[in-house]
Amino acid sequence: MTKALIVTATIIIIIAGIKSAEELVVPFLLAAFLATIASTPVFWLHRAKVPIGIAIFAIVLILVGIMMGVGAVVAHSATEFTVQLPYYEERVTGLVSALFKTLESYGLAISPEIFNPAIALSFAGDTLLGFGRVLSSTFLILLTVIFILAEAASFPRKLGEVLPNPEHNLPHFVRFTKTVNQYMAIKTSVSVATGIIITIFLSIIGVDFPVLWGLLAFMLNYVPTIGSVFASVPAILLAALQLGPATAGIVAAGYLALNIGMGNIVEPRFMGRELGLSTLIVFLSLVFWGWMLGPIGMLLSVPLTMTAKIALETRPTTAWIGYLLGPAKNPSDKESLEV
Repeated sequence: MTKALIVTATIIIIIAGIKSAEELVVPFLLAAFLATIASTPVFWLHRAKVPIGIAIFAIVLILVGIMMGVGAVVAHSATEFTVQLPYYEERVTGLVSALFKTLESYGLAISPEIFNPAIALSFAGDTLLGFGRVLSSTFLILLTVIFILAEAASFPRKLGEVLPNPEHNLPHFVRFTKTVNQYMAIKTSVSVATGIIITIFLSIIGVDFPVLWGLLAFMLNYVPTIGSVFASVPAILLAALQLGPATAGIVAAGYLALNIGMGNIVEPRFMGRELGLSTLIVFLSLVFWGWMLGPIGMLLSVPLTMTAKIALETRPTTAWIGYLLGPAKNPSDKESLEV
Protein backbone atom coordinates (compact mmCIF):
# COMPACT_ATOMS: atom_id res chain seq x y z
CA MET A 1 0.00 0.00 0.00
CA THR A 2 2.80 2.40 0.95
CA LYS A 3 4.66 1.64 -2.28
CA ALA A 4 1.53 2.33 -4.36
CA LEU A 5 1.04 5.68 -2.61
CA ILE A 6 4.68 6.63 -3.22
CA VAL A 7 4.44 5.71 -6.91
CA THR A 8 1.16 7.66 -7.28
CA ALA A 9 2.63 10.73 -5.54
CA THR A 10 5.74 10.54 -7.74
CA ILE A 11 3.64 10.43 -10.92
CA ILE A 12 1.56 13.40 -9.76
CA ILE A 13 4.70 15.42 -8.97
CA ILE A 14 6.20 14.60 -12.40
CA ILE A 15 2.98 15.59 -14.19
CA ALA A 16 2.82 18.87 -12.22
CA GLY A 17 6.46 19.59 -13.06
CA ILE A 18 5.92 18.98 -16.79
CA LYS A 19 2.79 21.13 -16.72
CA SER A 20 4.60 24.04 -15.04
CA ALA A 21 7.55 23.75 -17.45
CA GLU A 22 5.34 23.67 -20.57
CA GLU A 23 7.23 26.47 -22.36
CA LEU A 24 10.48 24.51 -22.08
CA VAL A 25 9.10 20.98 -22.54
CA VAL A 26 7.10 21.68 -25.72
CA PRO A 27 10.08 22.83 -27.87
CA PHE A 28 12.14 19.91 -26.58
CA LEU A 29 9.43 17.36 -27.43
CA LEU A 30 9.02 18.91 -30.86
CA ALA A 31 12.80 18.71 -31.34
CA ALA A 32 12.80 15.04 -30.30
CA PHE A 33 9.92 14.41 -32.72
CA LEU A 34 11.80 16.10 -35.59
CA ALA A 35 15.04 14.32 -34.69
CA THR A 36 13.28 10.94 -34.80
CA ILE A 37 11.97 11.72 -38.28
CA ALA A 38 15.32 13.12 -39.44
CA SER A 39 17.33 10.19 -38.08
CA THR A 40 16.17 7.90 -40.89
CA PRO A 41 17.68 9.97 -43.77
CA VAL A 42 20.72 10.84 -41.64
CA PHE A 43 21.60 7.19 -41.02
CA TRP A 44 20.76 6.31 -44.63
CA LEU A 45 23.30 8.90 -45.81
CA HIS A 46 25.81 7.63 -43.25
CA ARG A 47 25.40 4.06 -44.54
CA ALA A 48 26.04 5.46 -48.03
CA LYS A 49 29.55 6.49 -46.81
CA VAL A 50 28.63 10.14 -46.16
CA PRO A 51 30.38 11.43 -43.00
CA ILE A 52 27.92 11.75 -40.12
CA GLY A 53 28.65 15.48 -39.68
CA ILE A 54 27.89 16.25 -43.32
CA ALA A 55 24.76 14.08 -43.23
CA ILE A 56 23.44 15.90 -40.15
CA PHE A 57 24.26 19.30 -41.69
CA ALA A 58 22.44 18.45 -44.93
CA ILE A 59 19.30 17.17 -43.20
CA VAL A 60 19.24 20.08 -40.73
CA LEU A 61 19.58 22.50 -43.65
CA ILE A 62 16.51 20.91 -45.24
CA LEU A 63 14.67 21.16 -41.90
CA VAL A 64 15.56 24.86 -41.67
CA GLY A 65 14.04 25.47 -45.10
CA ILE A 66 10.90 23.48 -44.28
CA MET A 67 10.40 25.13 -40.88
CA MET A 68 10.96 28.62 -42.27
CA GLY A 69 8.49 27.96 -45.09
CA VAL A 70 5.89 26.39 -42.80
CA GLY A 71 6.40 29.15 -40.22
CA ALA A 72 5.85 31.85 -42.84
CA VAL A 73 2.70 30.15 -44.15
CA VAL A 74 1.32 29.64 -40.64
CA ALA A 75 2.09 33.19 -39.55
CA HIS A 76 0.53 34.80 -42.65
CA SER A 77 -2.47 32.50 -43.10
CA ALA A 78 -3.34 32.16 -39.41
CA THR A 79 -3.16 35.93 -38.89
CA GLU A 80 -5.36 36.60 -41.92
CA PHE A 81 -7.80 33.89 -40.87
CA THR A 82 -7.94 35.23 -37.30
CA VAL A 83 -8.78 38.71 -38.63
CA GLN A 84 -11.73 37.29 -40.58
CA LEU A 85 -12.74 34.84 -37.84
CA PRO A 86 -15.36 37.11 -36.19
CA TYR A 87 -17.08 37.52 -39.58
CA TYR A 88 -17.13 33.75 -40.17
CA GLU A 89 -18.36 33.07 -36.62
CA GLU A 90 -21.16 35.61 -37.01
CA ARG A 91 -22.29 34.06 -40.28
CA VAL A 92 -22.20 30.49 -39.03
CA THR A 93 -24.06 31.48 -35.85
CA GLY A 94 -26.75 33.15 -37.98
CA LEU A 95 -27.11 30.09 -40.20
CA VAL A 96 -27.34 27.75 -37.23
CA SER A 97 -29.94 29.97 -35.54
CA ALA A 98 -32.03 29.97 -38.72
CA LEU A 99 -31.73 26.17 -38.90
CA PHE A 100 -32.84 25.78 -35.28
CA LYS A 101 -35.84 28.05 -35.88
CA THR A 102 -36.83 25.94 -38.87
CA LEU A 103 -36.54 22.77 -36.80
CA GLU A 104 -38.51 24.40 -33.98
CA SER A 105 -41.36 25.13 -36.39
CA TYR A 106 -41.55 21.37 -36.97
CA GLY A 107 -41.65 20.69 -33.23
CA LEU A 108 -37.93 19.92 -32.75
CA ALA A 109 -36.64 22.36 -30.13
CA ILE A 110 -32.81 22.33 -29.86
CA SER A 111 -30.79 24.73 -27.73
CA PRO A 112 -28.06 26.60 -29.68
CA GLU A 113 -25.72 26.05 -26.73
CA ILE A 114 -25.68 22.29 -27.40
CA PHE A 115 -24.29 22.64 -30.92
CA ASN A 116 -22.06 25.59 -31.76
CA PRO A 117 -20.03 24.96 -34.94
CA ALA A 118 -18.27 28.32 -34.55
CA ILE A 119 -16.14 26.60 -31.91
CA ALA A 120 -14.54 24.49 -34.67
CA LEU A 121 -13.30 27.62 -36.46
CA SER A 122 -11.88 29.01 -33.22
CA PHE A 123 -10.21 25.66 -32.49
CA ALA A 124 -8.51 25.66 -35.90
CA GLY A 125 -7.24 29.21 -35.42
CA ASP A 126 -5.98 28.53 -31.89
CA THR A 127 -4.22 25.32 -32.96
CA LEU A 128 -2.38 26.97 -35.82
CA LEU A 129 -1.47 30.05 -33.77
CA GLY A 130 -0.12 27.77 -31.03
CA PHE A 131 1.95 25.91 -33.61
CA GLY A 132 3.22 29.22 -34.95
CA ARG A 133 4.28 30.35 -31.46
CA VAL A 134 6.29 27.17 -30.98
CA LEU A 135 7.99 27.65 -34.35
CA SER A 136 9.17 31.06 -33.09
CA SER A 137 11.69 29.03 -31.02
CA THR A 138 13.21 27.69 -34.25
CA PHE A 139 16.83 28.25 -33.18
CA LEU A 140 16.41 26.35 -29.90
CA ILE A 141 14.53 23.52 -31.63
CA LEU A 142 17.11 23.11 -34.40
CA LEU A 143 20.02 23.27 -31.95
CA THR A 144 18.41 20.52 -29.90
CA VAL A 145 17.80 18.45 -33.05
CA ILE A 146 21.49 18.74 -34.02
CA PHE A 147 22.66 17.57 -30.58
CA ILE A 148 20.16 14.67 -30.54
CA LEU A 149 21.25 13.49 -34.00
CA ALA A 150 24.93 13.82 -33.12
CA GLU A 151 24.41 11.83 -29.92
CA ALA A 152 22.23 9.19 -31.59
CA ALA A 153 25.16 7.80 -33.60
CA SER A 154 27.20 6.97 -30.49
CA PHE A 155 24.40 6.25 -28.03
CA PRO A 156 24.07 2.48 -28.77
CA ARG A 157 27.80 2.04 -28.11
CA LYS A 158 27.56 3.98 -24.82
CA LEU A 159 24.49 1.98 -23.85
CA GLY A 160 26.33 -1.28 -24.50
CA GLU A 161 29.17 -0.15 -22.22
CA VAL A 162 26.97 0.75 -19.24
CA LEU A 163 24.32 -2.01 -19.38
CA PRO A 164 25.03 -4.96 -17.06
CA ASN A 165 23.79 -7.45 -19.68
CA PRO A 166 24.05 -5.78 -23.12
CA GLU A 167 23.49 -9.02 -25.06
CA HIS A 168 20.06 -9.35 -23.45
CA ASN A 169 19.01 -5.67 -23.23
CA LEU A 170 20.39 -4.16 -26.46
CA PRO A 171 18.04 -6.15 -28.78
CA HIS A 172 15.07 -4.56 -26.97
CA PHE A 173 16.55 -1.12 -27.52
CA VAL A 174 17.30 -1.83 -31.20
CA ARG A 175 13.76 -3.13 -31.77
CA PHE A 176 12.26 -0.11 -29.99
CA THR A 177 14.32 2.37 -32.05
CA LYS A 178 13.60 0.61 -35.33
CA THR A 179 9.84 0.41 -34.67
CA VAL A 180 9.58 4.07 -33.59
CA ASN A 181 11.50 5.20 -36.70
CA GLN A 182 9.27 3.03 -38.90
CA TYR A 183 6.12 4.43 -37.34
CA MET A 184 7.29 8.06 -37.60
CA ALA A 185 8.50 7.67 -41.20
CA ILE A 186 5.26 6.06 -42.44
CA LYS A 187 2.99 8.38 -40.45
CA THR A 188 4.86 11.49 -41.62
CA SER A 189 4.80 10.38 -45.27
CA VAL A 190 1.05 9.71 -45.13
CA SER A 191 0.44 13.02 -43.31
CA VAL A 192 2.42 15.00 -45.90
CA ALA A 193 0.52 13.32 -48.74
CA THR A 194 -2.79 14.05 -46.98
CA GLY A 195 -1.92 17.72 -46.52
CA ILE A 196 -0.85 18.15 -50.15
CA ILE A 197 -3.98 16.43 -51.51
CA ILE A 198 -6.27 18.51 -49.27
CA THR A 199 -4.54 21.73 -50.36
CA ILE A 200 -4.89 20.91 -54.07
CA PHE A 201 -8.47 19.68 -53.63
CA LEU A 202 -9.65 22.82 -51.80
CA SER A 203 -7.76 25.09 -54.21
CA ILE A 204 -9.58 23.54 -57.17
CA ILE A 205 -12.96 23.97 -55.45
CA GLY A 206 -12.17 27.55 -54.44
CA VAL A 207 -12.34 27.38 -50.64
CA ASP A 208 -10.47 30.19 -48.85
CA PHE A 209 -7.12 29.43 -47.15
CA PRO A 210 -6.51 26.02 -48.79
CA VAL A 211 -2.88 25.93 -47.62
CA LEU A 212 -4.02 26.54 -44.05
CA TRP A 213 -6.48 23.63 -44.16
CA GLY A 214 -3.89 21.40 -45.82
CA LEU A 215 -1.44 22.22 -43.04
CA LEU A 216 -4.11 21.51 -40.43
CA ALA A 217 -4.87 18.16 -42.13
CA PHE A 218 -1.14 17.32 -42.11
CA MET A 219 -0.77 18.05 -38.39
CA LEU A 220 -3.99 16.40 -37.22
CA ASN A 221 -3.38 13.29 -39.32
CA TYR A 222 -1.03 12.18 -36.53
CA VAL A 223 -4.22 11.72 -34.45
CA PRO A 224 -6.07 8.71 -35.97
CA THR A 225 -9.84 8.96 -36.61
CA ILE A 226 -10.48 11.92 -34.32
CA GLY A 227 -7.84 14.11 -35.97
CA SER A 228 -9.26 13.72 -39.47
CA VAL A 229 -12.71 14.75 -38.19
CA PHE A 230 -11.32 17.82 -36.42
CA ALA A 231 -9.35 18.78 -39.53
CA SER A 232 -12.34 18.50 -41.87
CA VAL A 233 -14.96 20.44 -39.87
CA PRO A 234 -13.49 23.99 -40.27
CA ALA A 235 -12.97 23.54 -44.02
CA ILE A 236 -16.49 22.14 -44.50
CA LEU A 237 -18.03 25.00 -42.51
CA LEU A 238 -16.05 27.57 -44.46
CA ALA A 239 -17.12 25.97 -47.74
CA ALA A 240 -20.76 26.16 -46.62
CA LEU A 241 -20.41 29.82 -45.67
CA GLN A 242 -18.48 30.79 -48.78
CA LEU A 243 -19.84 28.58 -51.55
CA GLY A 244 -23.06 27.04 -50.24
CA PRO A 245 -24.28 23.68 -48.85
CA ALA A 246 -23.78 21.77 -52.11
CA THR A 247 -20.08 22.64 -52.24
CA ALA A 248 -19.76 21.85 -48.54
CA GLY A 249 -21.15 18.39 -49.31
CA ILE A 250 -18.52 17.90 -52.01
CA VAL A 251 -15.79 18.97 -49.58
CA ALA A 252 -17.13 16.57 -46.93
CA ALA A 253 -17.22 13.74 -49.46
CA GLY A 254 -13.64 14.52 -50.51
CA TYR A 255 -12.39 14.45 -46.91
CA LEU A 256 -14.28 11.21 -46.25
CA ALA A 257 -12.89 9.48 -49.33
CA LEU A 258 -9.33 10.61 -48.57
CA ASN A 259 -9.48 9.60 -44.91
CA ILE A 260 -10.95 6.19 -45.74
CA GLY A 261 -8.29 5.63 -48.38
CA MET A 262 -5.37 6.75 -46.20
CA GLY A 263 -6.61 5.35 -42.89
CA ASN A 264 -8.00 2.01 -44.05
CA ILE A 265 -5.89 1.16 -47.10
CA VAL A 266 -2.56 3.01 -47.29
CA GLU A 267 -1.50 3.12 -43.61
CA PRO A 268 -2.45 -0.49 -42.71
CA ARG A 269 -0.68 -1.71 -45.85
CA PHE A 270 2.68 -0.27 -44.75
CA MET A 271 2.25 0.01 -40.97
CA GLY A 272 0.22 -3.01 -39.92
CA ARG A 273 -2.43 -3.26 -37.22
CA GLU A 274 0.15 -4.04 -34.54
CA LEU A 275 1.25 -0.40 -34.57
CA GLY A 276 -2.24 0.91 -33.87
CA LEU A 277 -3.92 2.30 -30.77
CA SER A 278 -7.43 1.72 -29.53
CA THR A 279 -9.89 4.55 -30.17
CA LEU A 280 -10.38 5.09 -26.42
CA ILE A 281 -6.62 5.43 -25.83
CA VAL A 282 -6.39 7.90 -28.75
CA PHE A 283 -9.12 10.05 -27.22
CA LEU A 284 -7.70 9.88 -23.68
CA SER A 285 -4.17 10.70 -24.87
CA LEU A 286 -5.55 13.63 -26.87
CA VAL A 287 -7.29 15.03 -23.77
CA PHE A 288 -4.36 14.37 -21.43
CA TRP A 289 -1.53 15.73 -23.58
CA GLY A 290 -3.70 18.63 -24.76
CA TRP A 291 -4.29 19.60 -21.12
CA MET A 292 -0.60 19.15 -20.32
CA LEU A 293 1.04 20.89 -23.27
CA GLY A 294 -1.65 22.79 -25.18
CA PRO A 295 -2.23 22.51 -28.97
CA ILE A 296 1.22 21.02 -29.64
CA GLY A 297 0.54 18.41 -26.97
CA MET A 298 -2.62 17.43 -28.84
CA LEU A 299 -0.68 17.10 -32.09
CA LEU A 300 2.05 15.00 -30.46
CA SER A 301 -0.34 13.02 -28.23
CA VAL A 302 -0.50 9.92 -30.41
CA PRO A 303 3.24 9.81 -31.29
CA LEU A 304 4.04 10.14 -27.56
CA THR A 305 1.55 7.43 -26.58
CA MET A 306 2.66 5.29 -29.52
CA THR A 307 6.27 5.54 -28.35
CA ALA A 308 5.24 4.41 -24.86
CA LYS A 309 3.28 1.49 -26.36
CA ILE A 310 6.24 0.37 -28.48
CA ALA A 311 8.54 0.61 -25.45
CA LEU A 312 6.17 -1.55 -23.41
CA GLU A 313 5.90 -4.13 -26.19
CA THR A 314 9.67 -4.55 -26.47
CA ARG A 315 9.86 -6.17 -23.02
CA PRO A 316 8.05 -9.48 -22.36
CA THR A 317 7.12 -8.44 -18.81
CA THR A 318 5.21 -5.33 -20.00
CA ALA A 319 4.00 -6.57 -23.40
CA TRP A 320 0.50 -7.16 -22.02
CA ILE A 321 0.13 -3.43 -21.25
CA GLY A 322 1.07 -2.58 -24.85
CA TYR A 323 -1.49 -5.13 -26.04
CA LEU A 324 -4.22 -3.44 -23.97
CA LEU A 325 -3.33 -0.08 -25.51
CA GLY A 326 -3.75 -1.46 -29.03
CA PRO A 327 -6.90 -1.96 -31.11
CA ALA A 328 -9.10 -5.03 -30.72
CA LYS A 329 -7.99 -8.04 -32.74
CA ASN A 330 -9.84 -11.02 -34.07
CA PRO A 331 -9.53 -14.12 -31.87
CA SER A 332 -7.70 -15.89 -34.68
CA ASP A 333 -5.10 -13.09 -34.84
CA LYS A 334 -4.49 -12.89 -31.11
CA GLU A 335 -0.96 -13.72 -30.17
CA SER A 336 0.02 -15.30 -26.91
CA LEU A 337 1.53 -12.85 -24.44
CA GLU A 338 4.15 -13.73 -21.89
CA VAL A 339 3.25 -11.99 -18.63
